[in-house]
Amino acid sequence: MTGALRTTVLVSGSGSNLQALIDAHLAGRLNIHIGHVISNVAEARGLRRAEQAGIPTSVLKHGDFADRDAFDRALALLIASCKPDLVVLAGFMRIIGPAVLQPFRGRMINLHPSLLPLYRGTDTYQRALDAGDERHGASMHFVTEELDGGPLISQVVIPVIAGDDAAGLAARLAPMEHRLVVATVELFATHRVECCDGGVSIDGRIHAMPLQLQADGRLHP
Repeated sequence: MTGALRTTVLVSGSGSNLQALIDAHLAGRLNIHIGHVISNVAEARGLRRAEQAGIPTSVLKHGDFADRDAFDRALALLIASCKPDLVVLAGFMRIIGPAVLQPFRGRMINLHPSLLPLYRGTDTYQRALDAGDERHGASMHFVTEELDGGPLISQVVIPVIAGDDAAGLAARLAPMEHRLVVATVELFATHRVECCDGGVSIDGRIHAMPLQLQADGRLHP
């Protein structure tokens, strides 16, 4: 596809955010070419979604490797095989090591289900509820050596409502995550964003705060 952003997506689970990217591409919103979907889980539904869309897939099970470093080296080679402009971690449940990060620094982004810097790591929904937070959300950030600590690109916020449990909060956030992933990848597809000096430049200006997803499905300061 001429001018399309070469994109590789890493998944470990259902792949609903991958599906959102596929759908946005088919609808003409995203000028991307998803050339490869990789999972560390052979049964991941995301692989099936990719196959149904005609996207090549690979499985790299971490249990098949002697240690984390060996897995990371293999993963880096697998990602590089399609020469992506952008690598999207969409529910990829593995910590990214230096062997993977270095070749794709500034070209690898992650979706995390919290309003970073709050609640890095796992169990974000329950942790937000336990803290009595009035709002929750999701963030997109550049991947760095620091777990869920790379420069923030964008966020979406939803209210926490009475009676929410972790499952209900996750279910309400999911469709907003889909919109956030699409809007953020759109920034890359239109060459509007880059990682620079530990920060984020959008349209040539450094942004100290992440862009916010608005009702129109676009990102704004």
